[in-house]
Amino acid sequence: MAPYALLDEINVPSDLRNLKENDLPLLARELREELISIVSKTGGHLGAGLGVIELTIALHYIFETPDDRIIWDVGHQSYPHKILTGRRKLMKTLRKGGGISGFTKRSESIYDPFGAAHSSTSISSGLGMSVARDIERKHYNIISVIGDGAMSAGMAYEAMNNAGVMKNKLIVILNDNDMSIAPPVGAMSAYLAKLISGGIYRGFRNFIKKIMRYLPPPVRRGLVRFEEYGRGFFTGGTLFEEMGFYYVGPIDGHNFNHLLPILKNVKSNNDGPTLIHVVTKKGKGYAPAETSEDKFHGVSKFNINTGKQEPKSTNLPAYTKVFSDQLIEEAKSDEKIIAITAAMPSGTGLDAFQKQYPDRYFDVGIAEQHAVTFAAGLAVDEFKPFCAIYSTFLQRAYDQVIHDVGIQNLPVRFAIDRAGLVGDDGATHAGSFDIMYLSAIPNFTVMAPSDELELARMVKTSAKHNSGPIAFRYPRGSVTGIDFPNIIKPIKLGQARLISKGEDVLIISYGTILKECLIARDLLQGDNIIPTLIDARFAKPLDREMLTSQILSHKYVLTVEEGSVGGFSAQVTKMIQDEGLFRNILDYKNILLPDIFIDHDSQANQIIASGLDAKNIHKTIIEMLNVQ
Repeated sequence: MAPYALLDEINVPSDLRNLKENDLPLLARELREELISIVSKTGGHLGAGLGVIELTIALHYIFETPDDRIIWDVGHQSYPHKILTGRRKLMKTLRKGGGISGFTKRSESIYDPFGAAHSSTSISSGLGMSVARDIERKHYNIISVIGDGAMSAGMAYEAMNNAGVMKNKLIVILNDNDMSIAPPVGAMSAYLAKLISGGIYRGFRNFIKKIMRYLPPPVRRGLVRFEEYGRGFFTGGTLFEEMGFYYVGPIDGHNFNHLLPILKNVKSNNDGPTLIHVVTKKGKGYAPAETSEDKFHGVSKFNINTGKQEPKSTNLPAYTKVFSDQLIEEAKSDEKIIAITAAMPSGTGLDAFQKQYPDRYFDVGIAEQHAVTFAAGLAVDEFKPFCAIYSTFLQRAYDQVIHDVGIQNLPVRFAIDRAGLVGDDGATHAGSFDIMYLSAIPNFTVMAPSDELELARMVKTSAKHNSGPIAFRYPRGSVTGIDFPNIIKPIKLGQARLISKGEDVLIISYGTILKECLIARDLLQGDNIIPTLIDARFAKPLDREMLTSQILSHKYVLTVEEGSVGGFSAQVTKMIQDEGLFRNILDYKNILLPDIFIDHDSQANQIIASGLDAKNIHKTIIEMLNVQ
């Protein structure tokens, strides 16, 4: 760590509160330099943290954390908060196995009152805490910091609507990094915000409210409209006022002279929920981040002087790109294909589709529920929507997947990225449950490719499938590097692949975990054990004919999947029961994700920790066969 005049003296926020206000700009410069230095070595989320340096300092300076609670929505912007709350020396372990999380985490620090890695949860959790606080007659502050992108999610509005009715004291800070304020407007806005957030104005406002009850209804309504629209004209915020929040802003989130007095005023107010509209700049203070297209949202290790990021460990393309390329190829000859993402255009690879077919691309914001039902509406009129959503985010739309797609048997295509274990993002982003939660729904076809060619074929299969919803899952990371044929052919519905024929044990693999099964097969052959290996391709419908015939000719059966309990193995078990095949089996086992949440680490280490690695597959089969 570089030596810093102020930052080196701060271990916890109480140290920060010993500084003078005119020291804070220097601290902000040091904290920004430290954050850039750390993330250049560890990788992670940078742009969001750079944008909230001043806001983070101001919040910990004004509020008595950890007694007062700061809830960071999503957690991408929490790195400065971590540095100031006793975790500076641990930042070198960021997102590594056994190290600290890239998101807020309750088990990590008393300064993290709520864990967050999915967006739009901060207002709901903050409101819940405010009710608990008031029931216990306590008096600490609760501050929910939420970004303008996260505010696009319905959950945020549901929470605000509820908070506005309940009138508990709750401070919501809308961190708006997608807006700009010209300096003169910004100065006037800050002045007005300071004025209306202060006790004199609010006291006068409450006095007027008391006397208004004695006025005739028409006059009363007129005064209310005059006050609300008058403030709304100068400062905005009419929507938030209508939802029951006292609106303050917009103000410059990088100016301590604006932030500190307003936070002081709001801290002392006890008159219901307040929303402070703070405008910040993502990537602030680091030129490469400010000028890059994604503002250095998520980065690998990089050169501080140039901003150039280290290349990935392999030159092979990711599964995401294979999906994107094949979807673009299908769209060339099929004008009915529509691509939908929920605020993840580059993450899902659909930014490339957008460039080719902008009129057939839709980014609906952080609104997975809406994305699914929007896709269902398109499917009603015989369009072919591909809804590309990370496995962990699709969980948020489960009711829509069942009610709006499954029950109506609509041919929505679900491209499920980040399936399985995802490495340094940890449990919050792992795609552990999609096999289970989709296979449980009637009418669904559920697929998983074992390699990139199989993925391309499943994209084509989905494009041609019109008899109900269909989904295919694929992992984060690089592909295997196999050659593609000139023509990509679709896969017959429910058709598995026989990879190799043996006689001792039957291994049924689902998804890209096949690569571990292939290694295990070779290890077994070294022990003179010749397994039969099947790539199932489909969790639903199963290839009952192939599986039944192979189970009948094997006494030992093992399923392997990178998914949770209740997924692919449950489908196979049900089939074995239905067909009365258990009487032919001496031993039947399932290798799948353990019934725990797996913390951040490399994907390779997570696979080993889960027992999905080739060595454990080999060991399990040796034990099944009772080979000495």
